[in-house]
Amino acid sequence: MLPTPSASPPKTVWAVLDVLRWTTAHFEKHGLASARLDAELLAAHAFGMSRVELYAHFDRPLTAAELAAYRDLVSRRLAGEPVAYLLGHKEFWSLDLLVDLRVLIPRPDSETLLEEALDRFANPGAALRIADVGTGSGALALALAKERPQAQVSATDISPDALAVARANAERLGLAVTFLLGDLDQPLVPAGRFDLIVANLPYIPSADIDRLSADVRSEPRLALDGGGDGLVLVRRLVEAAPKLLHPGGGLALEVGVGQAGVVGELLREAGLGDVRSRRDLAGIDRVVSGMKGTSS
Repeated sequence: MLPTPSASPPKTVWAVLDVLRWTTAHFEKHGLASARLDAELLAAHAFGMSRVELYAHFDRPLTAAELAAYRDLVSRRLAGEPVAYLLGHKEFWSLDLLVDLRVLIPRPDSETLLEEALDRFANPGAALRIADVGTGSGALALALAKERPQAQVSATDISPDALAVARANAERLGLAVTFLLGDLDQPLVPAGRFDLIVANLPYIPSADIDRLSADVRSEPRLALDGGGDGLVLVRRLVEAAPKLLHPGGGLALEVGVGQAGVVGELLREAGLGDVRSRRDLAGIDRVVSGMKGTSS
């Protein structure tokens, strides 16, 4: 833990750069992959500075209160709490989203899903009806509302707690999204048909969850657990999708490593065509999408 003056007699004053160096080394010792970045983000939060300001004022002495706040964050990070929860927010698609233990932390992988959806419906002025199933923090729905301002965007989740976070994000960002409580497609059925449905559903096999990193295990299990093979919820949504989509409408899904082929077959079996996969920045087939025929 970050030493106190009493624990480290030779050093009576700690400056910004001192704690950054010490914490980075300590995080590296404990195997944190992004040790330097984590140290900087926590320091900026604790000291009320930007990451740039940390280095512009690297020699500024820290107060006892600042050190205490920082020590608390470092301790919690070493205990496995994700940085996003410690900071209370996470950037996604240039949107600053509130996040806490009620929702899954938005990840860059899901920006691949957004890219696929936007490519499928490239006209930003189209008056689309869009649904985000299992919205969590609202990341996908809010990004789509931003990019397709003429669209009517709905977002569902089975968790009232998650919807509370998503609504708070929509209000902060001034983006219009209709939030619906319910399981998968059920709250969408009364709303009519959609041009685009996106979903980042839980896709981790149940047996694998306890082997995940402490960071991931701290996130809501409801947002992680995809059942026996990880695709229980995905299958249900794919089966329901043809009745929810307008002719010419599309379904785009985020999937786990090695699942794209199976999910592609599920889409074809459900009657969707033009099925394709899209790779994330790591080269993994991360998104699968398909289109309903125009004569369906």
